[in-house]
Amino acid sequence: MLRTAVTNIARATAVRSVANVSRPMIMGSRFYSAGHEDESFESFTERYVKFFDNVEDLFELQRGLNNAFAYDLVPATSVIESALKASRRVNDFATGVRVFEGLKDKVESDKQYQEYLTELEPIRKELGLLTKEELSL
Repeated sequence: MLRTAVTNIARATAVRSVANVSRPMIMGSRFYSAGHEDESFESFTERYVKFFDNVEDLFELQRGLNNAFAYDLVPATSVIESALKASRRVNDFATGVRVFEGLKDKVESDKQYQEYLTELEPIRKELGLLTKEELSL
């Protein structure tokens, strides 16, 4: 009697496990970029300038920088300037230097990077920020 009970349980388990494997699985789809499909460069710039102007802590600043640099474009100088001011507001010199590192990675050439540095020179002087190269790191 015990043998038949164990055999029946084993058969039911084997049938159940085969039945689970043979069913097709339906996966849901995700839309990661929902809400920003048709965003223009101007609206992107405006959105991030507004975001960095309202940053209150280091986590928000770094999250915003990661998001801004994740796009397939180089942020406008107004976005960079706003991010630099936010790094000063949260009193984080290192993040200010990293903004320039991110900018250097995003631009296509050293000439373009130098143009950004030239245009951002007044804000760099005002905030006392240096680039990684100027720090000899």
